[in-house]
Amino acid sequence: MKPTTAYTTLVLAADRGPGDPVARHTHAPCKALAPIAGQPMLMRVLDALTASPWIGSIVLSGPPQSVLDQAPELTRLIAAQTCQWLPNQASPCQSVAAALTQLPGQQPVFVTTADHALLSPAMIDAFLSQAAHNPADVAVGLVDYQHIQSAFPDAKRTVLRFRDAGYCGCNLFAFHNLEAASKVVALWQQAEQLRKQPLKLAWRILGPGLLLRYALRQLTLAAALDSLAQRLSVTIKPVYLHDPLAAVDVDKVADLELVEALLAADAGPRSRSA
Repeated sequence: MKPTTAYTTLVLAADRGPGDPVARHTHAPCKALAPIAGQPMLMRVLDALTASPWIGSIVLSGPPQSVLDQAPELTRLIAAQTCQWLPNQASPCQSVAAALTQLPGQQPVFVTTADHALLSPAMIDAFLSQAAHNPADVAVGLVDYQHIQSAFPDAKRTVLRFRDAGYCGCNLFAFHNLEAASKVVALWQQAEQLRKQPLKLAWRILGPGLLLRYALRQLTLAAALDSLAQRLSVTIKPVYLHDPLAAVDVDKVADLELVEALLAADAGPRSRSA
């Protein structure tokens, strides 16, 4: 699909500090700058973004200013205004909330993360073409867990299990209405600490009635999103991607090893479509 608009892109590029396991394992000053096949993760993401016709301006939230002098290539891009740098906040959702106040309100926003090391132009195009075709206030990228399990049977992923299927997030979001997106981000801030605990997260977001249906595997993804949308007075739509690589981020050392193995086997992002 030919791009109908250019998305301002926000890349979340902070981490959990010097104790981050990926940064510590690679001796990098922060996770976003951890090398993957010899290239910092963040630079791999920026390469994919600049190669996509859907992407307009690029804004980075992080890495922390204290480590920028250890990233000369990134510093050059910021100085050349290829991308804009903003100081990151204490958490991803706080960084998104802060950035939304500084982005042009009339432009749709695409959000992803620096640890999406296998992000590709094809993956971006697949997500944004679907998101733009019938735009909701907020679009969320998802991959059916069966695709991931078939491709990476030993990989551990956080799975939201609904009656219709289990889904994994992709760290891909599109905001077509920034005021509505701010409502979703505010709820995200409440639930952020529970992201690795799906049942507690569902309690916070869905409430006891829908949570019971979720626990009994009687709740569909559509019903969950409809309930959330009604609660916040926004429209939310899932964007389903078929490429299991879309759900691979580098949160742990095991993820780093998986990504490097895929790239070494020439199965990286540019050899696949979403």
